[in-house]
Amino acid sequence: MPRLADIEADVQGLVETHMQTLLGVRLLASEYSTGPVHGGRIDSLGLDENGSPIIVEYKRGVDAGVINQGLFYLAWLMDHRAEFEHLVRDRLGVTAASQVLWSSPRLVCIAGDFTRYDVHAVREHRRSIDLVRYRFFGSDLLGLETVASVSSGMQTARRARRQAVARAAAGVQSTTMAELANAVDEVLLGLGDGVNRVDRKQYWAYQCLRNFACLCPPQRSKVLVYLKVDPKKVDLVPGFTRDVTDLGHHGTGDLEVQLRTERDVERAQELFRASYAAV
Repeated sequence: MPRLADIEADVQGLVETHMQTLLGVRLLASEYSTGPVHGGRIDSLGLDENGSPIIVEYKRGVDAGVINQGLFYLAWLMDHRAEFEHLVRDRLGVTAASQVLWSSPRLVCIAGDFTRYDVHAVREHRRSIDLVRYRFFGSDLLGLETVASVSSGMQTARRARRQAVARAAAGVQSTTMAELANAVDEVLLGLGDGVNRVDRKQYWAYQCLRNFACLCPPQRSKVLVYLKVDPKKVDLVPGFTRDVTDLGHHGTGDLEVQLRTERDVERAQELFRASYAAV
């Protein structure tokens, strides 16, 4: 039977111990003090797979103040960027600190449940916010369910997305690859209501709490997508799929999918869905 935690700290401790697996986030600090003037403590402070700063707030049950509390800390974070980058430098190194993506900081609220007013408030806000319901099952199982997920970039119009793809393809002789990249973008965003896109210079990440796909700018003859699918469980096809587990590449994911035609996009949709389901 599903149950709530006995105390809030049980949820926080379990998520922090397995944060990279559950949320795709590297934990930087727990109960991080915002100083005597601000007078608060951020439950969990981290950095996600795309370099976005992440604040995670926990509540045992339903708490009407969890969103406002998280937004309060998010505002503090945006005013203390140098302090956060110093923390990243100490924990993860100079390279990670230089690549922090300040355009899309995220707030993740994990609680026993949320009200319809919480969901409405999130959808009206301009920040990237995820509302996640948790449940314990027995003594060794944890379930996380996304109740609402809004990205600060979700207000971008479809036409603007297409223009961005075209700009990314500048210098590519064939406009066909730019159109193909746009088709992939549409497919990945359409996999679920909670899919958000994070734009980095080297790739676009598609996430539902965690990344499930990364789309690179179109090349002259192909478009590359990296997925969170185990290459060992896929029948690799030369020229279409490739195991890049031990190879450096932009974005996240160990399976590379090479797309050259619209038919390739159709062939890849099963892999797209499998990667989405995996996260």
